[in-house]
Amino acid sequence: MFGHSQGVSRRSGRVGKPIRTAVLTAAAALSLAAPAVAAGTYEIDLSHSSVGFSVRHLVISNVRGVFSDFSGTILYDEENIGNSSVEVVIKADSIDTGNEDRDNHLRNPDFFDTANHGAITFKSDSIRKKGNGYVAAGTLTIRGKSNRVEIPFEILGKINDPWGNTRIGISGGLSIDRQNFGVSWSKTMDAGGLMVGNEVPIELNVEAVLKK
Repeated sequence: MFGHSQGVSRRSGRVGKPIRTAVLTAAAALSLAAPAVAAGTYEIDLSHSSVGFSVRHLVISNVRGVFSDFSGTILYDEENIGNSSVEVVIKADSIDTGNEDRDNHLRNPDFFDTANHGAITFKSDSIRKKGNGYVAAGTLTIRGKSNRVEIPFEILGKINDPWGNTRIGISGGLSIDRQNFGVSWSKTMDAGGLMVGNEVPIELNVEAVLKK
């Protein structure tokens, strides 16, 4: 009886070694085949991000402002940027140009009509590499009117912060014609030119945190 058991043990030992080697080899091959960095969903950190704009005033100067309340998610696939996407919602009534009377005018039906159109939204349908940066293409909706736009941007970096969060930094911008979005109020001055310009450059600076 004991001799038979020892024989099984010896045979198991001889067979077990090549099996273990094969398993370890397969595991190593799978780890090498897996992507080095997985895609992740990031949430915009409002306290470290900004959405700014400027508009020509009386032809001779630029008035600057920001939207102070917004949120969004970014799906970032570092290995294949084409799998990435972004969605952003901006509260239109959070517009702030540093002048209360002007901001109230911008909220009324002459401009954003925030009582009826509370959200400005952007949703990408593609993201692609372009030169040293990237372009997010998608639908921008302002005052209920939607147009397809392209937003050039660059990824400034990716870090692990002191609190154990993974963060990415993004900088980008675009220029739109506000008339295309129904933000149409203006007056022509006696000397020519518009009191409020139509072209609106928009500047985006975003810091986003990986969801755990």
